[in-house]
Amino acid sequence: MALTERVQQILSWYGSDNPGTRANLVRMLNTGTLAGTGKMVILPVDQGFEHGPVRSFQPNVLGYDPEYHVQLALDSGCNAYAAPLGFIEAVADKYAGQIPLILKVNNSDTLAKLDQPISALTSSVQDALRLGCAAIGYTIYPGSGERNRMYEDLRDLIAEAKSVGIPTVLWAYPRGAGISKSGETAVDICAYAAQISAQLGAHVIKVKPPQDFIEQAEAKKVFEKYGIKTATLEDRVRHVVQSAFNGKRIVIFSGGEAKSNEEVLADVRGLAAGGAFGSIMGRNAFQRPNDEAIKLLKDVMAAFKG
Repeated sequence: MALTERVQQILSWYGSDNPGTRANLVRMLNTGTLAGTGKMVILPVDQGFEHGPVRSFQPNVLGYDPEYHVQLALDSGCNAYAAPLGFIEAVADKYAGQIPLILKVNNSDTLAKLDQPISALTSSVQDALRLGCAAIGYTIYPGSGERNRMYEDLRDLIAEAKSVGIPTVLWAYPRGAGISKSGETAVDICAYAAQISAQLGAHVIKVKPPQDFIEQAEAKKVFEKYGIKTATLEDRVRHVVQSAFNGKRIVIFSGGEAKSNEEVLADVRGLAAGGAFGSIMGRNAFQRPNDEAIKLLKDVMAAFKG
């Protein structure tokens, strides 16, 4: 499809990237129900690796099959589907060209409890090329004592991916010994994570919906001095998006823990009102019965479409 004015505007923010990278951004922005709007809803299914199969897939046993998830992404009209190497390899041939695939190139499990979390590199840019993926995905944990290693690994991955025309979707999840549990979703910390992600060269930034809490004492002084609003989700999302180069990077928000349909849609309306570019929703989608999951994802897209 032809580029809408909004998609052209978004592409203008990535002027240093080569045509291949920009073309893959277009693939994601011009796919599915939200094609051309500049908004994105992505289905991520890395939970089997991250949380284990029974916790992830037993609520809807169809989810044990890798094909179930990519078909759900297609049937609901998602912009893209993201997963680790095994799940992508299981579907890439059958679904080639039907929906943009995002290869999650680092992952961790819950079998070890770490004060300083870090994910292992589990696949590569070359795997993404081989499988026809539109992007790579990578997770950083700002606040972890291992963050510098993650940033350095990401530097090399982004450079390699850009050189072959592949953009990067960055999961930015602050956690570790340097941050309290409440601080993981504090508005100042989520905004800081978005800024770090943009500075590292990410094309699409995924953060958690920010809560009305400020972790850093020095940041709190600035919020209070300048009257930065944080009372509503709309206010907080607006600040996080502003922190990603004044909204000139694509910032999408995770779905979080399992919630009712009404709670999910209430959050999405707050995200949309605050200027979020979309949502990346896993468990709240694929753990539901198929018909309910499709309807919920379509309702989420309708909220972002406005």
